[in-house]
Amino acid sequence: MAKRKVFVLFALFLLVPAGHVSAVAALARSDRPAEVESLETISLKSIAAWLKQSGRDGYLGADVADAAGIPRERTEDVLDAKQRGFRSDNVLRIAQVPADQKRDFLLFMVQRPDGQVYFYLATVKDGLKKAFVSNPGDKGVAVLEAAQARVNFQQEILYWQARIAGG
Repeated sequence: MAKRKVFVLFALFLLVPAGHVSAVAALARSDRPAEVESLETISLKSIAAWLKQSGRDGYLGADVADAAGIPRERTEDVLDAKQRGFRSDNVLRIAQVPADQKRDFLLFMVQRPDGQVYFYLATVKDGLKKAFVSNPGDKGVAVLEAAQARVNFQQEILYWQARIAGG
């Protein structure tokens, strides 16, 4: 059942038209104060390490990787991933990291009770790179405004840090 939910979330991600993917705002780390940057980097490293150690085996489809801009070899139909997912207050949260050392990404997905799915693509090195939302009634996605994306992303970091701490 959990694998099916993950697949559904990834299927929603595929609704991103190619033109919208390139229009998704890249959120540069240089726009943030150094203290926030180092705390975020430390947090992302700890989340990634935790997922690699305790994450369940999963995968990221090649089409999703391509849409997100995650590099892959032509022969790779799926990218092996380590993932964890939790549901609380009717909100499903899933985080993924690559299972190998060839890539550096963290993909956070948040499905709200109204069906909206928020995606936050990050790397440990560069932090948040893309943020967008898929609405259930639409056949596409909307790019999140940079300031709102940053706030939401930081909330996700806090959520996953609490999970690591046993919360």
